[in-house]
Amino acid sequence: MVSAAIDNTFGNRLARHHDELDQLFMSLYDDRAALEDLEQAMAAAYEARPDDLKKLDKQREADPDWYKRGTMFGMTMYTDLFAGSLRKLANRIPYLEEQHLTYLHLMPLLKMPHPQNDGGYAVEDFNTVDPSLGTNADLASLTKKLRKAGISLCLDFVMNHTASTHEWAMKAKAGDPEYQDYYFCYDDRMIPDEYERTTPQVFPNTAPGNFSWCDEMHKWVLTSFYPFQWDLNYRNPKVLVAMLTSALNLANLGVEVLRIDAVPYIWK
Repeated sequence: MVSAAIDNTFGNRLARHHDELDQLFMSLYDDRAALEDLEQAMAAAYEARPDDLKKLDKQREADPDWYKRGTMFGMTMYTDLFAGSLRKLANRIPYLEEQHLTYLHLMPLLKMPHPQNDGGYAVEDFNTVDPSLGTNADLASLTKKLRKAGISLCLDFVMNHTASTHEWAMKAKAGDPEYQDYYFCYDDRMIPDEYERTTPQVFPNTAPGNFSWCDEMHKWVLTSFYPFQWDLNYRNPKVLVAMLTSALNLANLGVEVLRIDAVPYIWK
């Protein structure tokens, strides 16, 4: 259960939604320990949340439809193509204000392998900004400056897969069964062949097939998009808890909206 040390704001908020959270999580996983891990992760994130963001939370709770307004106007961009880095992007906020933006949607900017990263959609670390674009401190500074200008930051969050160089994938390649269960790994082609009979391919010309052979594991891995993007196994509650923890970390850096990528592929 959540520590009693958490202040009433978080406790009351959790209490209001706990029955729904419990019903949804347990209907999927029937794993009380995993649910408690999630609640502890939420509590830890709240404790670490900056005071100015807690103040923003109260404003959002008082106006839950804030993002549905007809006056919302946004722009989508890659950080490097628009400004080169997060710090340089912050210097261009006056231009964004001139466009009367209310939200800025940045394409994936978390740590990624180079050069094969599918435009940032192959993520190597969900808790760290890619060094080519800046640091976590740069992201937090940018979101703070954007809020001051009346602009909310939206960020792509790639929940369906990780890069094949992610720490979890590297441990899976090394033979750790716990991390192999973070993905869909098969010793033979029986299940992959069954899957291929009914599931269309995302990129049949550039990345044919939905599975890739991993020499290190001697197993087939589900790779719906590209061979360097390993699909996560959300049948495993540890995956959901870990990914939601990363989402909370991004929220604590000031990201106000997460655009979840490849939603239809998450639950297979």
